[in-house]
Amino acid sequence: MDRITYYSTNNVSERASFETALMNGLASNYGLYMVSRRDIPLQTRGAIEAMREQSYAQIAYQVLYPFLKDDITGPDLAQMLKDAYDDAIIPTQIAHVTGKTHIMWLTRGPTYSFKDYAARFFGRALNYFLTRSGSRRVVAVATSGDTGGAVADALHGLEQIDNVVFFPKGSVTERQRRQMTTLVGNVYAFEINGDFDVCQALAKRLLGDKDFAEDLFGDPSRFTSANSISVGRLLPQAVYPFFAYSRIAEANEPMIASVPSGNFGDMMGTVIAKAMGLPIAKIICGVNENDEFPVFLQTKDYRVKPSRKSPSSAMIVSNPSNFARLVDLYGGHVYDKRDASGNVIQEGVMDVLPDMAAMRRDFYSISVSNPDHYVAMREVYERFGIIMEPHGAVGWRALDTFLEHRHDRLSVIYETADPGKFPDDVKQAIGITPNVPERIARQATLRERIYHVEMPPLHREDGSMALSDAQYREAKEVLRGIFLGRD
Repeated sequence: MDRITYYSTNNVSERASFETALMNGLASNYGLYMVSRRDIPLQTRGAIEAMREQSYAQIAYQVLYPFLKDDITGPDLAQMLKDAYDDAIIPTQIAHVTGKTHIMWLTRGPTYSFKDYAARFFGRALNYFLTRSGSRRVVAVATSGDTGGAVADALHGLEQIDNVVFFPKGSVTERQRRQMTTLVGNVYAFEINGDFDVCQALAKRLLGDKDFAEDLFGDPSRFTSANSISVGRLLPQAVYPFFAYSRIAEANEPMIASVPSGNFGDMMGTVIAKAMGLPIAKIICGVNENDEFPVFLQTKDYRVKPSRKSPSSAMIVSNPSNFARLVDLYGGHVYDKRDASGNVIQEGVMDVLPDMAAMRRDFYSISVSNPDHYVAMREVYERFGIIMEPHGAVGWRALDTFLEHRHDRLSVIYETADPGKFPDDVKQAIGITPNVPERIARQATLRERIYHVEMPPLHREDGSMALSDAQYREAKEVLRGIFLGRD
């Protein structure tokens, strides 16, 4: 196979190696790095069947090596993945629910979130390249819940890396917040006056501001990303559908994957797995009341609306970054229109419609109302004795609706967070307070370090929020204080 290169969804003429794409974070013209469908390496039926006898780390090697072979040696990658996916640290478990439906618990890692999987690979890959080149990076990440804690944990203490995390004020749980704010050291957690979309806009603008990076560090490439906009986060998310399939499928049986979706990282990883040859019959994309994607599938009209709060807090995303990758893979183009200063003035501008027939064939998507989160959690507990949290409940409701309550087709639901991270929601749903995970209990007693961006965001006529110039200036001044003074 020829060398795989990655291009910008907003500039197909840009071609980058995996190492360059990882280091840059954001592609040119504020695009996302993407691999073309024709370059996606295929897994043979024999290779997929052999995964039944392999560990998670071994399956990850089989899936990722074809993408990375020109940048990371085989032995180095094998050791990296063995360390990242040590079963003693991050066990992956599959549980039967009913009929042919299963739950994949991606919740047993250091921060009890599926985000640990991508973050642990990302951190090790980035550190590998930085150590080899003797350079440094500041990893900027926006979070709506679990991403920040997972990335912070994965990067904490790495000598070549600093981590800046932006989280929306009042929109993450205390336990999620403390996973970011109690690590200190090279992890700098920022509470932002706004919603996740404001945090994400701040991270993207920072990544594109080469002049600021040059001024502050003497290095225009110092900032990179660990959000799902990073190709280093995207690719490892293609592994878990292969793992699930290896544990529950027989004889090339097609599988339905139900993916609770916010910023579309998990969903996009599953799309890549399907493109690699994994027999996925349908990708179920359950969202909360931020229903832009199911409306788009039905109407061809993509219209970003103000974000709506939800019990599935990590999925409060009205304009998913990875939607640009999805549209690109299906032959379309969507982008955020910006002014000369890089400010987003219109989100989700679709100038080329993707292949809607193909998307409707491959996807099913519904919006789950806020009250129905709790109904679904109670339903699963009362019927099967399984405690789920709000995000997994969206996955259950979307799948159960698609199957019309007949669980007679091989299916897996991604459960993305430990119920102990959402004790109030679980108690509201089933009357039981789940156990607090061990590391979270320890963090409850530690001192927090929080930086603040208090200037207000812009409020659009439709009620949505946008990053303001005043917020960006304030964030830059705080960053100057951190990195010039190392307070």
